[in-house]
Amino acid sequence: MSIRQLALAALQCCEPAEKVVAVLAIPDDAPIDAAQRLAASLPVPGRPGKPACVPPAQVPRRAIGTPAGRAALLHAIAHIEFNAINLALDALWRFESLPPAYYRDWLRVAKEEAYHFTLLQDHLATLGHRYGDFPAHEGLWQMAERTQDDVLARMALVPRTLEARGLDASPAIRDKLMRVGDTAGAAILDIILRDEIGHVAIGNRWYRHACAQQGLAPLAAYPVLAAKYDAPRLRGPFNLEARRQAGFDEDELAALDAPSPRDG
Repeated sequence: MSIRQLALAALQCCEPAEKVVAVLAIPDDAPIDAAQRLAASLPVPGRPGKPACVPPAQVPRRAIGTPAGRAALLHAIAHIEFNAINLALDALWRFESLPPAYYRDWLRVAKEEAYHFTLLQDHLATLGHRYGDFPAHEGLWQMAERTQDDVLARMALVPRTLEARGLDASPAIRDKLMRVGDTAGAAILDIILRDEIGHVAIGNRWYRHACAQQGLAPLAAYPVLAAKYDAPRLRGPFNLEARRQAGFDEDELAALDAPSPRDG
C-alpha cells in the first residue's frame, strides 16, 4: 500500500491506541502514488466513543492548582494532539499531485503528533486519568472540513493559523505547570513546542509552494483566505521568536498586529 493509502487507513481508526500504532507503522520509504485519487470508505476521522464533544464555551474550566484541574488541562492538550494526528493524516491522503516531499513532511508530522499524544496520555495516567475522561471540542477539525477542497487554504489556516497559536500559548502553559510543581508536564510542553515549530514551518513551506503555483503573494493571500473560511482572528501575545523559527517573515509578523478587515 502507498503512504497515502496507509494514512487514510490510520485516519479511519477510531481507538487512539490503534491509530497511534497504525501511524507509527507507516514505512517512511513506502511508495506515495501522488496522482492516485482516493476516497474514504468510512467516516473521517475515526473517533473513539469518548471524549464527549461539546461547543468550546461548554468545556468546563478548572483551576490548575488542583489535581483535577491539572488533569483537565493536560487532557485538553492531549485532545489537541490527537486532532493534530488526524490533521496531518488528512493533509497526507486528501490532496493529490503534490511533490513527494509534501507527503513525507506530513508523515513526519503525523508520527511526531502521535508521540506527543502518547507522552500526554502516559502522563495523564500518573494523575489517575485517561484520554476521554473530560469533555472536549472540535474546533481544529471544523477548519479541516471547511478547507477539504483547497490545499492552499488548508496550509494557510490549519498549520499556519490554528497550530501556530500553539506556539504562542505553549510557554504560558508550561510556566503554569512549573508553578504547580509538574516538571514532567512542563518537559512534555518543551518537546511539543520544539516539534511544533517544525510543523508550522512545514505549513509555511507548502503554503508558499501553493501560492507560487497559483501566482499569489503569500502576505496578500492570507487575509483573503482567512475571511473566506472564517478563520479565528489572531490575538496576542505572540511568540515572535518561535514564529520566526517556524518561517514567518518580518512582514508577516508585523501583520499580526494589523487591524483585521473584519474588525472594521
